[in-house]
Amino acid sequence: MKNSHIAHIALVFTNLFFAINLTAVKHLTNTELVKPFGLNIVRIGVCVLLFWILYLFNPVKNNIEKSDRKRLFLCALTGIAINQLFFIKGLSLTYPIHAALLLLITPILIVFIAAWILKEKLGILKISGLALGVSGALVLILAKDNSGNAAQTLLGDVFIIINAISYTIYFILVKPLMQKYNPLVILRWIFTIGFILVLPFGWTEFTQIPWERYTAIDFTSIGLIVIGGTFLAYLFNLYGIKILGASIAGFYIYTQPVFAALIAMLFLHEDLALYKIIAAVLIFSGVYLANKQSNNA
Repeated sequence: MKNSHIAHIALVFTNLFFAINLTAVKHLTNTELVKPFGLNIVRIGVCVLLFWILYLFNPVKNNIEKSDRKRLFLCALTGIAINQLFFIKGLSLTYPIHAALLLLITPILIVFIAAWILKEKLGILKISGLALGVSGALVLILAKDNSGNAAQTLLGDVFIIINAISYTIYFILVKPLMQKYNPLVILRWIFTIGFILVLPFGWTEFTQIPWERYTAIDFTSIGLIVIGGTFLAYLFNLYGIKILGASIAGFYIYTQPVFAALIAMLFLHEDLALYKIIAAVLIFSGVYLANKQSNNA
């Protein structure tokens, strides 16, 4: 099989893993088997261990220059600490479909923050894309929640948006490092530093995890979150970007809400309400327009 075909398969599985991750997190937090920050300790901590084990089998060495260490720390802060703390907490409060759709605003934010930093001129398509993306996000946030948890859902949606903004900043900060050093080395150090940063926030909740109550399904959920939705997803995404390029890899993010909706409806019996479909159309259109002009520029 050609490397390009393997890369396409890897990107499909990347977004499938991310989608499964949403429902798995919701299952564990809904059943009070783990609190959000405690889950972060498990998720990031195990990944740190796996990245260092990978290093033992494939000892790729890159000495990070002193001038790049501040940027590396900021990548760990935005890409792991802030990003993951707000993501898991937000997801515990809102719906998986909401989270998957709101995460789609990341490509739009990348276009606009990069344009701001690089002083690029914003065209009509980019501005229209932003307007549609924001409109879709507002539809999700302001829609009436019939479950009686409207305030909780709203707070969760806001946390997911903060997570998306943080990840956008990380994406822009980490790009020069990924080009300069071996990407696995960068990921290993970002996760290691990030774990140290989240440890004070999640240690107490980690010690309260009732492992004795866990069934096979619950341990499977933990495995899907840590191994599939984090470790393998990051590795597969790196491989896809390396073989096919960032633009093609970015296209596959469109599959994530589809996977997330199907999985959430199947396992959590989440309702695909009309407002979610309207929000999806607006956000998908916004991402398309914002990136269409960006790619042609």
